[in-house]
Amino acid sequence: MKYFDELKRSMDYLARDPRVMFLGQAVACPGTAMTNTLKDVPDSRKLELPVCEELQMGMSTGLALAGLVPVSVFPRWNFLLLAVNQVVNHLDKLKTMSGGGYAPKVIIRTGIGSERPLHPQHQHVGDFTDAFRAMCTNIEVIRLDEPEQVFPAYRKALEREDGMSTIVVEYGDYYNEK
Repeated sequence: MKYFDELKRSMDYLARDPRVMFLGQAVACPGTAMTNTLKDVPDSRKLELPVCEELQMGMSTGLALAGLVPVSVFPRWNFLLLAVNQVVNHLDKLKTMSGGGYAPKVIIRTGIGSERPLHPQHQHVGDFTDAFRAMCTNIEVIRLDEPEQVFPAYRKALEREDGMSTIVVEYGDYYNEK
């Protein structure tokens, strides 16, 4: 079992659910290693967005409130930082603010940027897993350290019924190393 293959299998699995749609940068157009994991997902299930991270996260919350399960793709943690307001102050707090009346389920897919074979510099390789775990009470953050964790994490994110969203953290270096 290879890390990349498990990611690809997970995206294909998610795409079989008619409620799921993928949105973000490089979901329908080439641009990151994550793009390759979506190559067999029908184009009709992918929404390519420009660089607009906060808008993307707000759209994801709205889509979830409408009954869809968005897989919101932020190729690196450093990009997801630009959406922290929407994640922490809105998506994470809706269940609490509504007394349990609204519990949108969003799957946020992000990664720790690859450092090998070329280091892209420090603004692309952050790991903010622990910080988001500390800031969020209704979002579970799952870091994928091993290939065997990949599919169960994405299956849990889709099938969960506890009113929580999930941030799934991938390692860019593991796409080719594990």
